[in-house]
Amino acid sequence: MTPRPEGEGRTRVVAGIDEAGLGPLLGPLTLGYAALRVPLGAQTLWERLADAVSEDPRAGGEKLVVCDSKRVFSRTQTGRARLETTALGFAAVARGETPASGGALLESGPQRLRPAASELERHPWYAHLPPRLPMWTDPGRLELRAERLRRAAVRSGVEVVACAARVVPVGELNRSWRRTKNKNSTVWAHVAAILRELWEAHGAEGLSVVVDRQGGRSHYAAGLLRAFPEADFRALAETPVCSVYRLAADRPRRSMLVWFCERGEERSLPTALASCAAKYAREVCMGAFNRYFEGLQPGLRPTAGYTSDGRRWMRDAAGALEAAGLPREVLVRER
Repeated sequence: MTPRPEGEGRTRVVAGIDEAGLGPLLGPLTLGYAALRVPLGAQTLWERLADAVSEDPRAGGEKLVVCDSKRVFSRTQTGRARLETTALGFAAVARGETPASGGALLESGPQRLRPAASELERHPWYAHLPPRLPMWTDPGRLELRAERLRRAAVRSGVEVVACAARVVPVGELNRSWRRTKNKNSTVWAHVAAILRELWEAHGAEGLSVVVDRQGGRSHYAAGLLRAFPEADFRALAETPVCSVYRLAADRPRRSMLVWFCERGEERSLPTALASCAAKYAREVCMGAFNRYFEGLQPGLRPTAGYTSDGRRWMRDAAGALEAAGLPREVLVRER
């Protein structure tokens, strides 16, 4: 059995990365990431933060639900509010304030992990991001849950240092796929950029990152060597379930343990939180997409962008698409 890696050994910062929206026809790819500074010890973060956090969506009450976003989110008022409260509650504790708008949400990470303004301008629906957040949960209720998380974190010696998502618009995705000729290579480029940001911000403290693995790939050494040419490198395990690598550098002194695991959101709270951040960012963006096109064609039924419904939407939206006059490359994914 693969051990749960968080909080073990000399690790001082534990982090996670997960994606949402890899398969749809429409809408962005989003990559969530989260990092928490923890004291030494083998106790899991779900246990440390149990006063404010649960991994059971049925728990309800006043706790933030942190698990795979497919379990947290549903297309009901309850499911939307649950996802939003988790994503914004942790973001508020990490940043010291809740992202106040959809635009602020997209810009909540470091500059290098934000979509370029020029890229967003090519996709006019990003001008229709919500002017105020939260959208689906009561602001006072969100504030109370975030405060409960702050207090639980202080009591347990945990600090939330990052909770955000990198949004990759369709036009940017299509350009990357033309360049790489491979969907996995495009996703890896964005994962590597997040790993680099975490390495530079927290590698000096000792860093462990769990990346939720998609597909059957079990070898990541070549990509890590290219992304971190300055680091000494060791492959510790490469199995069908989990691949583990250690990187270390002396000038400046940094170290990072990277786990690529199936069902990473079950092994690591930061990875589950990253899943929620990614899903929330995509839902916010798809809301803007639907508002923009419904403004051009009132009554147009919204879409989540997944393949079968995306094709339905393309048929239904003929009038809106003609009115928008957009190039196909910013609307429909090529892979």
